Amino acid sequence: MFYKMIENKCKEWYSSTQCTVNPIIDYIEKTGQMRDAQIEAIKIYLFLKIGCECKPLEFLFRNGVFNSINLNDVELSTNTRKFLEDNPAATALFEYSRLTNDKGEQVSEKLEKQIKKDPSSIDYDRFFRNVFYGLSYTDYLFSLPMGAGKTYLMAAFIYLDLYFAKNEPLNPAFAHNFIIFAPSGLKSSVVPSLKTIQNFDPAWIIPEPSATEIKRSMSFEVLDQSKTANKSNKTKNPNVQKIANHQPLSELFGLVAVTNAEKVILDRIVEKNGLVSLFEDSDDEKDRQANELRNLIGKLPSLSIFIDEVHHAVSSEIKLRAVVTKWAQNNTLNSVIGFSGTPYLDKAEKFKVVDSLSVGTSEITNIVYYYPLIDGVGNFLKRPVVKIAEIADSALIIEKGVREFLDTYKDTVYDGGLVTKLGIYCGTIEKLEEVVYPLVSRIVSEYGLGTDVILKFHKGNKQYNMPADSQLQFDILDKSISKIRIILLVQIGKEGWDCKSLTGIILSQEGDCPTNMVLQTSCRCLRQVVKGAPETALIYLNESNAEKLNAQLEQQHHITLKEFSSADNRKIPLKRYDRTSYLKLPKVDFYQLKINYGSLVIEKANPKEGIIKAADSARYADTIIKTTDLSMDESKTTISVDDTEYGKELATFNSWVYGIMKGGFGSPTVPELMKYEKELRDIFASITYQKDESRYYSSKYNRKAVESNIRKAYFDKTDFTSTEELIPQEANLLNIKNFTSEIYTDSEKDYYPDQTIVENIIKDDKGKLKLDPKMEETISFLESNGNKEMADKLRAQSSSHINKDRSFHYLPYHTDSSFEQAFLKEVLSFDELVKLGLEVYYNGDRSMTEFKIKCYKNKGNKWNYVGFYTPDFLIIQRKNNDIHKVIIVETKGDIYANDPEFKDKRKFMETEFLKQNNKAFGYNRFEYLYLEDTMSESNRLNITFDKIRDFFRDGN
Repeated sequence: MFYKMIENKCKEWYSSTQCTVNPIIDYIEKTGQMRDAQIEAIKIYLFLKIGCECKPLEFLFRNGVFNSINLNDVELSTNTRKFLEDNPAATALFEYSRLTNDKGEQVSEKLEKQIKKDPSSIDYDRFFRNVFYGLSYTDYLFSLPMGAGKTYLMAAFIYLDLYFAKNEPLNPAFAHNFIIFAPSGLKSSVVPSLKTIQNFDPAWIIPEPSATEIKRSMSFEVLDQSKTANKSNKTKNPNVQKIANHQPLSELFGLVAVTNAEKVILDRIVEKNGLVSLFEDSDDEKDRQANELRNLIGKLPSLSIFIDEVHHAVSSEIKLRAVVTKWAQNNTLNSVIGFSGTPYLDKAEKFKVVDSLSVGTSEITNIVYYYPLIDGVGNFLKRPVVKIAEIADSALIIEKGVREFLDTYKDTVYDGGLVTKLGIYCGTIEKLEEVVYPLVSRIVSEYGLGTDVILKFHKGNKQYNMPADSQLQFDILDKSISKIRIILLVQIGKEGWDCKSLTGIILSQEGDCPTNMVLQTSCRCLRQVVKGAPETALIYLNESNAEKLNAQLEQQHHITLKEFSSADNRKIPLKRYDRTSYLKLPKVDFYQLKINYGSLVIEKANPKEGIIKAADSARYADTIIKTTDLSMDESKTTISVDDTEYGKELATFNSWVYGIMKGGFGSPTVPELMKYEKELRDIFASITYQKDESRYYSSKYNRKAVESNIRKAYFDKTDFTSTEELIPQEANLLNIKNFTSEIYTDSEKDYYPDQTIVENIIKDDKGKLKLDPKMEETISFLESNGNKEMADKLRAQSSSHINKDRSFHYLPYHTDSSFEQAFLKEVLSFDELVKLGLEVYYNGDRSMTEFKIKCYKNKGNKWNYVGFYTPDFLIIQRKNNDIHKVIIVETKGDIYANDPEFKDKRKFMETEFLKQNNKAFGYNRFEYLYLEDTMSESNRLNITFDKIRDFFRDGN
């Protein structure tokens, strides 16, 4: 329940002037690619990263960062009020005690009374340390149900960290490298799905060009290879080499490694009675290699650890925390971020408040975000139709379930050609082969289907081999080439199996799946195929499994099976229409600025000279020590230079030269370096010192800078030149690739016009919108009797839009704000539209238009690319059926008007774009109109009217 305090404070932060990320959230919402559950999680993540500096929860709660309670609204004694006001940790626990759960039950009335009665009796710091497991590092848990898109959320977090880290490389709040842990036992299912992070499009959450730049800077590694080389008895750890290939680790940025925590990271660790042994001093080769990998990962700078399905890590929690705690000692650990759909403990955990009072919770306490399963049903999950068979015969249950599935979904085909599929879990391979497969084969034949639509998927035993090609068929289930309709499974696919076209599940007897996994198994079929579509799924259970499902829903999600099956968060379907052909809308011709970059050598490489000077700029400033007495009298002050050597790292010339080569990824090579051996040895002597019989690197020099300077000496110094080029382009105002005839939303107000007007416009286009005589008579009667409101309402039901032929190239428009809708309504009411032959088209939905302009910023006679700009509206005038003149309109909310990136784009549009395009066309073809919602209505209307009249009046 602590997460509720975090959510409350997060909302406050986003409404405050301290929040700097509203433009990013707005961008994510506009792209429309992330689900509401993911967007809300991103808000919490950025709040914790930026607003809370990525501090541990224990620190944040002890310092009252999440306190929102107004103590003046609570009846308290004077002493208690004063104590709480002076002790933020006490106020935090007091606020927590007063929280209520979804059922309206208070967290702890006894705790509230204890604090009111004797606030000084509680050790608040100790309580919060215990509640958050006494961790010295940041550990946040995000709880989202299956199907919410945890994998893509991980990717979003990674890209956002890297985006901010590039802007603030020294800010410790942002991670530079990442390792993703999959839970034990799911290596064959979860790890491959996590590889989809590579396919995540960062432009969904970060504007270009930053999105592409960050993706190019990333590298991915999957640490899942065997530890023994082929045809060799010598054990090797290729995972170590994979990490080592990214040397120098101190400069590493953008590594994403995916691995199995139990099989790889926790290998060779033993836990007994709460004590963990890493065998760091062991002579065993396997112990040495396991520790070698752990030690190498622990050196990755600004490392964030993502743990998928964190509830699986509970059994290995002691070992995992031991490893992570050791990494944290290196000061390289940024954070641990967990993800889970079921973050609940098997039994409540109690935390002592005072001797006579403890607080119990069944939730993992470090949850920072919680999205209820029930809110996902009908939103991003299929709506379940749960059938409970009150019969004992497993075969009969299967037969009924298969027939109902085929009756309901046999002819259903999802977008992309995916056919619906039914999963039947069988307790044993023998039952699958001898009972279920013959039964299902007979049933599908009755429905005109062959046995090739059935997939038997198991790992085989002594009696029955693993079916040929079954793994391949299983892997392509979610592709259009798969014609499988029914999958028979044994102990596979309970978790980590992501098959969106799975539309039904049958659990016909006890033992079909592990007792504690009935919920996860039943929900395998709920992943949504088409975003926002009102899809359903069939879950067919025997009584025993239904009871377990109900119990697990109550324990893990605090809902009943009845509430689960009746939940419906479906979005509203809206019909959409393409009117570009009806309007005969031509493409927009314009010129896009292209910058061609070239390199210019300004100084040829001179390795010898560069090596000689390599240490000159790399010497640290001398340490000055002033010695005085308490009088601080300057005449009694002596000044000395600390010339002591503190370097303790052993140095050899050959290893140093090799390190220079390795730091440059093989360039310059060792032979190329050794051409200047004398100069290198002189530099080596300068940056090292002799002590006893060994040499050490000097603490007076920045060794990395020296090595970098040596590498630079082998390369020409270059500068970049740029040339401008205007490229003629044409763009459709409707990107037909992204157009669908039906969309789904939970906010109809964001679409204009409403569905009644939309349908009437389409009828009007076809000449089918006419008032019948009886309706005309009714309206006249209402008007004559003074009932104008009802008359107008009836007339509106039978009318479209007076300027429908001057706008609405597709219907309806998805706008970003009420300000955009207000502008469109205003401008469509201008008489000048008809007088000057103008049309107004919305262009602000970037996914629905091709008209986007590349913008640049001129800095020091050089062009820097700042990204694509998508205007909100185009007001056009035609000539000979072609677009002749265009006003590009930007309507901006005050909160985004001062965004630096937008200001750069606006300046480019108002200067370079207009100047170069109008010159290329030989007349004033384009004009730019900027409006802010801070303007008064009359001022806004006057500015718009004057711009339209002045620009279009002469028609030239």
